[in-house]
Amino acid sequence: MLSTERGVISGSDYYVYTPSALAKRIFLYPINMGLFRYEPGYSLHRNSYDSFLIMFIRRGECQVETGGRVFHAGEGQVVILNCFEPHAYWTTTGWEAEWLHFDGIGAAGYYDAILDGGPPVITLRDTYRLEKYLHKIYLQFRECISVKEAWLNNYIVNILTELLVNRDFERSENVSSSIIEDTIAYINEHLTDPLTLKDLADQASLSPFYFSRLFKKESGFSPHEYVIAARVNNAKFLLKSLDISIKDICFSTGFTSESSFCTTFKKVTGITPSEYRFSIRN
Repeated sequence: MLSTERGVISGSDYYVYTPSALAKRIFLYPINMGLFRYEPGYSLHRNSYDSFLIMFIRRGECQVETGGRVFHAGEGQVVILNCFEPHAYWTTTGWEAEWLHFDGIGAAGYYDAILDGGPPVITLRDTYRLEKYLHKIYLQFRECISVKEAWLNNYIVNILTELLVNRDFERSENVSSSIIEDTIAYINEHLTDPLTLKDLADQASLSPFYFSRLFKKESGFSPHEYVIAARVNNAKFLLKSLDISIKDICFSTGFTSESSFCTTFKKVTGITPSEYRFSIRN
C-alpha cells in the first residue's frame, strides 16, 4: 500500500500483517513493514504503539527520542525501539529507511538483551545480513509471496541475532565477554584439573576479585558454580552413555572423591548418580 502520511514522500509503501493464533503463541511475527522516504521536517511522536521497531537508515539522518533522551541516527545505522513506551523520531534534512514493526514470544527479551542499557542506535560492523533479512520480509509482502510464518519468524530471529552479536563488537563490554567466553572454553577443556579461582583468574590475567565479579556478570554463575554445573552435566552424559562405574565417572569429571561426587550430584539434580542412571534406563 502506498503511504499518504504527511511528510512521507510519494511512492513510499508499507504493508500490514495479521498473525495467526499459532504465530502469537510460538513465533516472532511482523505487524507492519515498509520502505519510506521522509521529507525534511517530518516528525512523529507517539505515547504507545504496541510493537517493537527496527529501522535501517539507508540514506540521510534523523533524531530518535526514547526514555527522555535524544539520539542521532545516520546512514548505515540501525534504530531499535520499544514502541510500547513513549517515543519519537524526526528529521530536519530528510531520510530513507526500511523498517519493521514486530512482536511475539521473546520479543521483549531480545530487545532488552540487545540494548543492555545502551543506546537504541546501533552501528553494525557489517550490515549485509541484517539488510538481507529485513528486505526479505518486505519483499514477501510487496511481491505477494505466500506467507510462511515459520520463515518470517526465522528472518526476524536472524535480524535480532545480528543486532545482539554486533552490539557486543561495538561496545566496550565486548572485551569482557571475550574473556569470559575464553574462560568457559578453558573450563570445558580442563574439567579434570583442580580449576581453583586463582587458576581461572590467572588464565584470564585478572585479579581473583575482579574476575569473580566479571564472570558472574557475564555468565550468571560464580566461577565455582559454573565448574560444578559443567562437571555434573558431563557426569550426566556419561551416566547415560557409558556402562562404566560411578567411581570412574567421578574421577573422569574432575571430582576428587566418590562421596563428594555423589553429594554434589544429588544437591544439583535432587537424586544420586545411581538413581539418575536407573531413571533414564527404565
